[in-house]
Amino acid sequence: MARDLPPLNGLRAFEAAARHLSFTRAADELYVTQAAISHQVKGLENHLGFDLFRRVNRGLMLTEDGQILFPAVRDGLDVMAAALRAIDTSEQSGTLTVTTLDSIASAWLVPRLGRFRRLHPDIDVRLSVNDRLTDFARDVDVDMAIRYGGGQWPGVRSDLVMDEEIFPVASPELIEQGPGLNTPADLLKYPLLHDTLPEDWAMWFETAGVEAPGLEAGYRLEHSHLIALAAMAGEGVALGRSALIADALATGRLVRLFDIKLPAMYAYYVCAPDAVWDRPKVRAFRDWMMSEVKGAIEKTRAA
Repeated sequence: MARDLPPLNGLRAFEAAARHLSFTRAADELYVTQAAISHQVKGLENHLGFDLFRRVNRGLMLTEDGQILFPAVRDGLDVMAAALRAIDTSEQSGTLTVTTLDSIASAWLVPRLGRFRRLHPDIDVRLSVNDRLTDFARDVDVDMAIRYGGGQWPGVRSDLVMDEEIFPVASPELIEQGPGLNTPADLLKYPLLHDTLPEDWAMWFETAGVEAPGLEAGYRLEHSHLIALAAMAGEGVALGRSALIADALATGRLVRLFDIKLPAMYAYYVCAPDAVWDRPKVRAFRDWMMSEVKGAIEKTRAA
């Protein structure tokens, strides 16, 4: 059923004037002129069809109708203000649900989340890890996503977080114990690890100018971070993806082999629907990711 409610400005002017029993003090509180308060109250009285105030001894007094209406309007405005404060608080703090791939979550995001929590202790980050493309219209509890792809998805905004390069890596123990590596062709003496992404060993050897038939043999795993783990375990040489192996290279668990690299076809993007893109907690997480990537790049250049 439709509600025949008067204008909100008139109700706010009436509530302030009734609380102070003064148009002047109500005007000061609402940052308008006394004439504006008088005009809004008069408009409210015309809408309602009865008087709300009586002037007595150069002051104001509520009429009987005004006394009945005042507590209802006061309580209604208090409830509305509390709801708006709750919404504002939830947008700045509380739970932030981020969905992403297992690869970037385990190899890059999770090891760094402690730094975000120290910067934003009021934001509780919850990760949803899967390979399924989030449908924000259906998954209404998800605030944002970190996606790997071309950067264009319907119904969402996206910012490039980091791209990546692809190059051979292996555990230092495997290289120390194996045949010498003087040229790219020497990698064919080692077991090669394969993933399912478009950039593969055939492309790398072609870029290196090496004929390499029969590359299908060896480990084949679906996820790139599992390939990196297998390489760290000494199971073979992998085509490492720079975003996923940065920490392993920095700590010496993996070493880079040769300077020949492939550009990745895709990159990592942070995504969210338009409706939540500028929410403070979403923006805080997005800005933090950008800062982490920028810091890592600067550290690499300085090394």
